[in-house]
Amino acid sequence: MSLAEKVVRNANQMTRSDIEALQAHGFTEEQILDIILTAASRSFFSKVTDAMGFHPDDAWLQKTEELLGENTFRAMMVGRSYAAAKSPR
Repeated sequence: MSLAEKVVRNANQMTRSDIEALQAHGFTEEQILDIILTAASRSFFSKVTDAMGFHPDDAWLQKTEELLGENTFRAMMVGRSYAAAKSPR
């Protein structure tokens, strides 16, 4: 998760040692690229939806939480658009 967070917050500070740290945990370069691409695309998508003022409807939020489970759902709900989703219901 720390690599994904670094991609989103400080991608310009990524170094080879960041990659090597994940390789030491058994990740392949292909898997690391997948992590980087996923984090970057998720960040992009969140910024676009925030800028557009998008907010998913409650039915979608509820179904998504049911599918992912509460902990994963809460971890993935980022950005201004999802502030209501973070609040306890």
